[in-house]
Amino acid sequence: MSFASNSAAAAGVGSYRRRLTPKQMEGEVFARATRALREAPGTGNPIALARAMADNRRLWDAVWGAVMDPTNQLPLPLRAQIASVARAVLRECDAETPDTSMIIEINEHIAAALWA
Repeated sequence: MSFASNSAAAAGVGSYRRRLTPKQMEGEVFARATRALREAPGTGNPIALARAMADNRRLWDAVWGAVMDPTNQLPLPLRAQIASVARAVLRECDAETPDTSMIIEINEHIAAALWA
């Protein structure tokens, strides 16, 4: 692929991102984390799964931090619910044998809600 092609592709991605709402962009982050968790076991590379789990953990750390921020504008009951889900996912990420199917399902629900 030539540099011009790469620039055109990058411009297309930038254009796509500009059309997304902030909530949809957040949904994309969850979709990417989910995709990585789904694809990692098929690679046969244990590092890929560890990386996907670490990325997912960072994502949920950020979610937990955001909803715990006193300046967060979401209603307090919703923030509490999201914080509870975040803590459950973080506990699962830290488990010796994490239930990736549970994490994937939660990620998918959050992504769908952000795209709605």
